[in-house]
Amino acid sequence: MRNDLTSPERFEALVREHQGMVFRTLTRLTGAGAQVEDLAQEAFLRLYRALPEFRGESTVATYLYRIVYNVAQDEWKRRRKERSFVASEPAFADDESDAGWIEGFAGDALTEHARSPEQRMQDAEMQAAVEAAMLELPEIERAVLVLYHQEECSYQAIAEALQMPINTVRTHLHRGRKRLGERLGQKQQGTESREQGIGNRVAVMAEVLR
Repeated sequence: MRNDLTSPERFEALVREHQGMVFRTLTRLTGAGAQVEDLAQEAFLRLYRALPEFRGESTVATYLYRIVYNVAQDEWKRRRKERSFVASEPAFADDESDAGWIEGFAGDALTEHARSPEQRMQDAEMQAAVEAAMLELPEIERAVLVLYHQEECSYQAIAEALQMPINTVRTHLHRGRKRLGERLGQKQQGTESREQGIGNRVAVMAEVLR
C-alpha cells in the first residue's frame, strides 16, 4: 500500500484529494498571503518523502494534518526570528463557570437569507475580527481551534496530529475559546451590552469556526 501511495498516479490523487484542506488549514494557521502556496508545496513534499515510512497507524489525512502543523510551526519560528522577539502570552485561568458559553460556541448561526444588508456587513466585520483575533492566539491554541471547529476533527484525530494527550487537546481548546472570546469582547466594549455582545459573538463565531 505504501509503495502504491508513492506512485505518480496515487500521489497525484492524494494531492487532489487533500489540497483544499492543506491550503485552508495553512491559511488559518499562518494568515492569508503568498506564503501559503509555498507552505502547501513544502507540506506535500514532506508527505511524499514520508510515505515510504507511513505505517498506516493513522489515516493519511491525520498524518497530513501533523505535517501541515509542523510546516506552520516552522513558519512561526521564521517569523519570530524576523521580529527578533516573542510576544508574551497573557495567562488565563481555567474557569468552569463559562461552560455554558463554551457549549454555545459552535451553535447554529442565522441563515444568510435572514440577514439584512446591514447585518451582513456587521457579520463580515465580525468575521474579519475573528480571523484577526485567531492569528493573535498562542499557536497551539489556534491549531486546536482550527482543527476542531473549522476542520471538524475529533479529539482523537487532533491528539494524533499534534502528538499530545486528548486531555491536553481539551485544555487547549477550552483556553483557546476563552481567550478568543476575551479578545473579541475587548474589541466590542463600549458598543453593546455584555449580554448582546456574547450573543452576537457566539452567533458569528459559530459560522466562522465551522
